[in-house]
Amino acid sequence: MIAFTTPELSALGLAIFLHIALMVLFAVRANMELPSSYTMGPRDDEPPVPLSVTTARLRRAMNNSFESLILFTPAVLLVVLTRQTSALTLSLCGVFLVARLLYIPAYAFGWVPWRSLIWGVGLLATLAILVIGLI
Repeated sequence: MIAFTTPELSALGLAIFLHIALMVLFAVRANMELPSSYTMGPRDDEPPVPLSVTTARLRRAMNNSFESLILFTPAVLLVVLTRQTSALTLSLCGVFLVARLLYIPAYAFGWVPWRSLIWGVGLLATLAILVIGLI
């Protein structure tokens, strides 16, 4: 029987909380910059004013966070369901979380080339978890 809570599933939960925090951060900034008639409307058209550079970057970071979760979630589920969890998979989940946490300011403040390197570390951690789940 599979345990309902594993450290890897807890890491997945933390990754989701981090994503929600990023969504809120973006939403608060966007709502301060855009008129409420736009933010509360159907948003069929482009915003009447452009977002600030930082807020636009946070939107892109948020979209990237969705993409990372799409890969991280099944990788974690695979190691849990195949009972391949270990200290290594937990460490890789930690690496993913730290990378995703660092990715937010790296994107928001335009850290070149660090943003891409941090993203790559998170992706490699996810790939390693996936490989472990498949062997």
